[in-house]
Amino acid sequence: MSSTYHPTRRALIAGAAALAAGGAALAQDAPAGGQDAPPAGMADFLFVQTASGMAFAADANRLTLRNVSPVTLFFSDRPERIAGNMKTDRFVPFWGEGSDSFLSDPPNADLSILEDGVLRQAVVVLRNPELIGEDLHYTVEIVGGEMPVLGGPTSLFIDIIGMPLTPLSYAGVARRSYRRAMLY
Repeated sequence: MSSTYHPTRRALIAGAAALAAGGAALAQDAPAGGQDAPPAGMADFLFVQTASGMAFAADANRLTLRNVSPVTLFFSDRPERIAGNMKTDRFVPFWGEGSDSFLSDPPNADLSILEDGVLRQAVVVLRNPELIGEDLHYTVEIVGGEMPVLGGPTSLFIDIIGMPLTPLSYAGVARRSYRRAMLY
């Protein structure tokens, strides 16, 4: 008896998130001294941005997330397990904050695009975020996969960055009993 499995959109996105998180964790260099955990008071955070569509201008290496969600999700790895969100318009200036920022060390990201029930993926290096209206633009370098010119529903899974346990250092804002945060 043969059956054909047709994953739901939720299953596809959850699978992409798991692969992106696992790949990002494996790709990260081990800290000096063989430590597996970030320094005390720090956690590794990943970010997720979603959009109703995407466009890519190859001549300018410009990725546009069309009608990007006004909220960027973030979550940490073990042992902290912190999850939350921040306004996307706050994420853009956050890009260059701190000595170990995304500006100084651009992140890798997995771009997952759902096209007619088929998940397409490209791995990119992100630079120069610019939010114009409801569109978020990045300059990208394609590392792997094939970048379509246009695409449907899109999720961007952005690599790890080490940050204080309270993202954006708002004196305990994220330290709720459920380890959930909203930064606005």
